[in-house]
Order: sequence, then C-alpha cells, then structure tokens
Amino acid sequence: MSRSPERDGPTVVRVLVGAYLRRLRERSALTPLEAATAIHSTEAKISRMELGQATLLERDILDLLTLYGVYDDQGRAVLLARVREANAPGSWRAYSDVTPDWFPRYLGLEATASLIRTYEVQFVPALLQTEEYARTIARRDEAARRVERQQLLTRPHPPKLWAVVDEAALRRPVGGRRVMRDQLESLLAVVTKAPNVRLQVLPLSAGRHVAAGGPFTILRFPQPDLPDLVCLEHLTSALYLGGRRDVDFYFDAVNRLFVEAAPLRDTARILEQIIDDLEHAPRVFWRSSTVDETSGGTADVR
Repeated sequence: MSRSPERDGPTVVRVLVGAYLRRLRERSALTPLEAATAIHSTEAKISRMELGQATLLERDILDLLTLYGVYDDQGRAVLLARVREANAPGSWRAYSDVTPDWFPRYLGLEATASLIRTYEVQFVPALLQTEEYARTIARRDEAARRVERQQLLTRPHPPKLWAVVDEAALRRPVGGRRVMRDQLESLLAVVTKAPNVRLQVLPLSAGRHVAAGGPFTILRFPQPDLPDLVCLEHLTSALYLGGRRDVDFYFDAVNRLFVEAAPLRDTARILEQIIDDLEHAPRVFWRSSTVDETSGGTADVR
C-alpha cells in the first residue's frame, strides 16, 4: 500500500485498500463474519469494504489491522493515509447533479484504467461521441460533461480503448443528418489518427452473436492489486462484476466479438461507406426524435 498515489483517484484507492484488507484477512485465516464481529458490523459491510464499495472509517481500519496482527506504526499510518485519500471527494463529485448515483464510481475507475474494452449495440461508445450527438441522447449539461471524459484519451499516458460497435448503432438516425455525419467523420478521424483507439464494426450480416444480451465494458488497470472489472450499465444503476468466473466469461465474449467483427483494417472503409449511404438516404429517414429541453417533450429533427 506504499504505491505512489499520483494517478490513483479516490475510487481506485478505495478498491486498493479493500483488496489489501482482504489479503490480510485471508492470511489470518479469518472469515468475513469473524472480521465483522471485531468491528461490531456485518459480513455484508466487510464484503463491501473489500470490494471498494463502502466508505472506510479509520476506527474500523485500525480495529481490523489489530485483528489481522498488523502492529507496525508506520504500516498502520501509511494505510490510514490511503484511507483518507479514498474518502476524499473525486473530481466528478461536482457533477453529481447531472449524473446517476453510480456514475462517479465508474468514472473514477475509467479514469484509472489502462485498457478499456467495450461493446455498444445502440449508440456510439460514450468516449467517442461528439457533443452534439451526446446532446440528442442526454441533457445539454450532461452531454457536455460526458464529452469532457474524452480528455483521458488524449492525456499523457492515455488508456487504450478497444471498442466494438454494432453497425446498427452507426446507421441509427440520431440527431439529424448533419449531427450523424459529423459523428461518423469524427470516428473516421479517430481511427486513422489516434494510436490508442481501436474501433471495429460488427456488421449486420453477423446475425445473432455472443453479446446479443447487451452492451458491456471491461476495465483493466495498471495496478497489479486491481483485478479486471466488468461494468453493465442500466438506466438507473450499474452492475460491477469482479468475480473470476464472470470476468472470464465477458473476456471470452469480447475476444469472440473481436473475431466476429470486421477486421480493424476495414473500419475506415466501413465508416466511409456509411457516410456515403447517409448522404443518399431519403429525407424522411431523418425524422427522428430528440429531447426538446424547453418543453420536456420531443421534437422532429431534419
């Protein structure tokens, strides 16, 4: 736990502390129930602490360290310092007015990942959306802040993004002809100029495939203490899967998608073809719906 915290956000520090506590407990051959009893709590709380999903109380940490036989003053002080980092507000806390309750935790994990593998079936992957495209599927202020996330792809030592997007998402009329053309041209620029971004298209001809159940993201971290995490996003919540069996299942699924999708070398050609098809699509095709922020209803977009 003495790792430099230069790139570790509060969310990741919380997960690191939890993983460290789990190793100490297992080394002491203690069950979660025994650990919970020592701090007058429940097995569920111990589980949340070890998964980095609970606020860490210094009193609980000190009691657990004593239970696990860690008496070294310096070691205890270092861990408490990390606990304070874990409890510090994250940079996305200021956006809690426009983000779901689960979203800041995901953003903290995403910002620290070294590799992001994702599959999208309905929309362009969030990290590759233009602001106008995002605005058609989210509130204006939320859309701008979604786009701010993309800065992590251009920062020094950026993560690698490997995305598979269903061809239907690229052909879905979102926001009108101009918005969609700008989005597709933005994707084309990214795949030809950004060395840390790989984008593959899963063609409609693929039919039923291994990820027919819906979109998902797998995050891999540079810290060896952090296992891969799978994120399944829902309308009002998100499910995080960290169990070895779950992660292996989705890892196998995304690898099969990489094979079933069109090769990377074909992505630019496919995008160019979709842009060309868009330009020749009948005008009536673009009578889509988007959020009308003044009335709260919908408005036709052409």
